[in-house]
Amino acid sequence: MATDRTLLVTITGRDRPGVTAAVFDALAGAGVSGDVQVVDVEQVVIRGRLVLGVLVAPGTEEAGLRAAVAQAAHGLGMDVEIASGTGDNLPRREGRLHVTVLGHPLRTAAMAGVAARIAECGANIDRIMRLSRQPVTSLELDISGAQDTEALRIALAAEASARGVDIAVHPAGLHRRGKRLVVMDVDSTLIQGEVIELLAAHAGCEPEVARITEAAMRGELDFEQSLRARVALLAGLDASVIDEVRAAVRLTPGARTLIRTLKRLDHEVAIVSGGFTQITDGLVDELGLDYSAANTLEIVDGKLTGDVVGPVVDRAFKARALEQFAVLAGVPLAQTVAIGDGANDLDMLAKAGLGVAFNAKPLVRRQAQAALNVPYLDALLFLLGISREEVEAADAGDPSFADTGSIRLR
Repeated sequence: MATDRTLLVTITGRDRPGVTAAVFDALAGAGVSGDVQVVDVEQVVIRGRLVLGVLVAPGTEEAGLRAAVAQAAHGLGMDVEIASGTGDNLPRREGRLHVTVLGHPLRTAAMAGVAARIAECGANIDRIMRLSRQPVTSLELDISGAQDTEALRIALAAEASARGVDIAVHPAGLHRRGKRLVVMDVDSTLIQGEVIELLAAHAGCEPEVARITEAAMRGELDFEQSLRARVALLAGLDASVIDEVRAAVRLTPGARTLIRTLKRLDHEVAIVSGGFTQITDGLVDELGLDYSAANTLEIVDGKLTGDVVGPVVDRAFKARALEQFAVLAGVPLAQTVAIGDGANDLDMLAKAGLGVAFNAKPLVRRQAQAALNVPYLDALLFLLGISREEVEAADAGDPSFADTGSIRLR
């Protein structure tokens, strides 16, 4: 086939049922001896407009083929272009990657910048597919020829920052369809806000606790020391307040959709939190999570003592939890995804196959492999190549979702 003559037939026009069948009927009918062979096909529909490209080896029937296709296109009221050449499509080059671009909105200038950076790194855009148009617009670019993935990632990260979009770069291959483990931070990631600040509001020390929390999330304070200092301010608080705080907790928009979709795909989902089991255990049961790790507030005689039980879930602990959860799930680290917003998530994000900073502090955004700066947690699905249409179709076909059990790491 490498030296055989080929024809690229491109059909454009208003899409409707039967167009593709009519084109292939024309191609089939043109070959009296039946030797017209399909080499490659690409088809896309944008706002009701079809672009159909068919690469064929016409054999001895080239003249008849051209006439038959032109007649079919005329009958369909569509435009046709036929270009001759030799050989099959060139194989895609090495260095294959997926680049996901998300914008709210996604502007043309941003795509121009992204495409320019890809070209400057010597890579080629082979295909572009839309994954969603709302609540964010996301596009997935299949590229090849990238010689230095890290250099491309750095260039695209700078472009994303300048253009106000989010970009993730990850390798192509069969592994993308394999089982994954997704591990999430809880406060300001899975849920909105910080639980310890909700508790502090009842204790009358919310401003001081919020100040310490913010400094810790920026990486300015040791997390364990900051946690113990904040918990100490809660000493004497009645434990019944925990029930009120638990009722006040609100999931981040898109959290249920994210977890429901991941579970349908047979992925496993975990949380690892610098917060407290008194809150996270309820989330595990409610959402059907597989694994969890969090601190436990010490309670004596119905009052918070101002201390925690056992080792603190800090930055290093989170990374170890990710590794242990991966072993329990039977998933290699390369197939893990971690998502978080604070400095205490950095080791976990670095350890995972894909580390995602979610509405994170600048320090975390700079160091993470990918960043999401939209308020929808299910935007993570787009980074995994899952489209909004696929999610909605699954929801429509299966409105129920069965919770699963949980293993809690202490």
